[in-house]
Amino acid sequence: MRPGIVLLSVLCLMGCEPGPTEEDGGVDAGQQVPLTRVRVATFNVKLFFDSTCQSGACAAADFEQVLTPQAFDARAAEIAGAIRGFDADVVALQELETQGCLDALISRLGDALPYGVLGEINTAGSVDVAILSKTPLENVVGHRNLERLTRPDGSRTNYSREFLEAHVRVADGTEVVLFAAHFRSKSMDDPGRRFAEAQTSRRIVTDVATALPGALVVMAGDLNDFPGSAPIEALTADGGLLRVAADLPVADQYTYVFNGRGEAIDHILQGPTPAAVPVPRSAIVWKHSRGFAGSDHYALTADFEIARPAP
Repeated sequence: MRPGIVLLSVLCLMGCEPGPTEEDGGVDAGQQVPLTRVRVATFNVKLFFDSTCQSGACAAADFEQVLTPQAFDARAAEIAGAIRGFDADVVALQELETQGCLDALISRLGDALPYGVLGEINTAGSVDVAILSKTPLENVVGHRNLERLTRPDGSRTNYSREFLEAHVRVADGTEVVLFAAHFRSKSMDDPGRRFAEAQTSRRIVTDVATALPGALVVMAGDLNDFPGSAPIEALTADGGLLRVAADLPVADQYTYVFNGRGEAIDHILQGPTPAAVPVPRSAIVWKHSRGFAGSDHYALTADFEIARPAP
């Protein structure tokens, strides 16, 4: 465990390419490399509120909404059904209000994804990130209170939501580190804050990847910006993180529709570790013509292969 981390409460988280070679710091290219396949998913479920008004302002025109118990149960079942369909090993979620919302999903996913953690920022009516996993969460870090971010104009800020890090070991013991992110939205926009979130996230993810060369290190979430924008370039340019859906046709990458135009704003990005590679063209955008599972976002999944050390 790295010094200075903050532990959050944890609740019970296709074609093949050759594995890493000797040239890129992995195993001898002549060896048969045992590979572990891991699927990562991200999904902004859209304002999954519970049945209690926390903010004191929950009328129809207000941000926070209060669901009836029946509507809450139906919404939880809809979201859990969608998540189950991903068949993912780890899942990053955005826009869950409370621990009760996460509990409702886990209670419906206990045979598939029985472990999870919420990145609660402890403001009334907040919609937060979460991580679900097939296997136990060994280590969880919340970076929001550990980092002060700097906008391009020099002003200081912080993450708009938790930047949540969870370490797990999949069934064969291979380590996977997932960061769940939800950057500043473009409503009452603050692009400098989103850029600062991206810069800091790249540093954090890269540092973890450098420290864990045998692991899969992935960042996933709703980053509220598209390829070519300053925040996404800050994450990926000059040998940075790898955006794994980039090998799909552009028309197949979008995860959100704004004013009739598709935009790729939900992303899965891999940190640079020599043991792990994305499976080419494995990224899938899960969509329906009118959204996906009650959300205005589509979900995104991608597969990775990790070279296991020879016995």
